[in-house]
Amino acid sequence: MTLLEPYNAPFAVALVLMLALLVIQLLGVLDIDIDVDADGDGALHAGPVDGLLTLLGLGRVPLTVWLVVFLLLFAAVGVGIQQLADTFTGAPLDRILAAVLAAGGAIPATSVIARPLGRILPQDETTAVDTATLVGRRATITDGVERSGSPARARVLDLHGQAHHVMVEPHEQTSELHAGDEVLLVRLEANQFYATALAERRLSPN
Repeated sequence: MTLLEPYNAPFAVALVLMLALLVIQLLGVLDIDIDVDADGDGALHAGPVDGLLTLLGLGRVPLTVWLVVFLLLFAAVGVGIQQLADTFTGAPLDRILAAVLAAGGAIPATSVIARPLGRILPQDETTAVDTATLVGRRATITDGVERSGSPARARVLDLHGQAHHVMVEPHEQTSELHAGDEVLLVRLEANQFYATALAERRLSPN
């Protein structure tokens, strides 16, 4: 029995996705997190959806990390189920049935692992902040070229160290900001941030 057999196809795909997500997470290209309003003891302060996410371990670790753990467990449980079925019945299960059973085992196992893992991994604070408090903070242009009337995406950390991705335009209409530039968010108007490159920043005399 090999991972490349048709009845193991869902688990082979899961491993490929897991490796892709792992590489993306290590490179820091994808920064996705889920905020759950709970205190340190896991007490819920929001609706049933937040309760379900906390139960699953989401909010304890970044979503990409949760998916990596889930996909690994899904593949491992699925291959194990197929091996057991082949041993005891002489043939593996239908791949759809095996995938359903594997998911049923992997989801609670992932939630169990995510809780202690969340205490080990460094992670952003999940405290919500008013976007206006980001004004005056440094940000980094992550993609695109930022011109007046043509905003680009930037990454900024709030006072809790939580990452936010915002759209920004140059404060100076004739300026251009490029990916990798460090900028200062100087104002916010109608949910649109305006920034100036730190190298170009000039302080007006009092």
